[in-house]
Amino acid sequence: MSELLLMMLEFFKTGLFAVGGGLATIPFLQEMARSYGWFDTATLSTMIAVSESTPGPMGVNMATYVGYTTHGLIGGIAVTLSLVAPSIIVIIIIANMLDRFKDSRLVQNAFVGIRPFVTGLIAAACLDLFLTTLFRLDATELIGMVSWSHLVIFAIGLFCYQKFKLHPILVIVAGGVLGVLLGL
Repeated sequence: MSELLLMMLEFFKTGLFAVGGGLATIPFLQEMARSYGWFDTATLSTMIAVSESTPGPMGVNMATYVGYTTHGLIGGIAVTLSLVAPSIIVIIIIANMLDRFKDSRLVQNAFVGIRPFVTGLIAAACLDLFLTTLFRLDATELIGMVSWSHLVIFAIGLFCYQKFKLHPILVIVAGGVLGVLLGL
């Protein structure tokens, strides 16, 4: 398969699964950088800066940028069309079926589950770009520095404090108990 066709396929998949707009394309672009070497992390940061500072949707601008820098004008056009094609196809399908499924509990629940994952993907991509741009660190270096058991305890404490409005003393005691039980 030619490189341009492969790039078009990758951007088609990105357009199909990057739910949430331009920022949601960043994890896909990071994966392309790792898998194909079409650009590196520094170039990705530049692409984001250019895409954010030019008119138009960020994801479309990034697709055009990648296609153009690797395959010229034809690449820019082809890769951009590959990114937007899934949206056009899906919107046409949804428009035809909207009345039937707009109140579907299954569809609503699917989006309730998808939103946090998309938010997590965007946050991970932003963290990676933040670390790379400001500290020249790879996100995997940060992951090695995180105490995951402490992060879980933090999340449980935050959740309980916010959700159940527990007294701070109860949250602190619960954290101590979890620390003893987990051997931290």
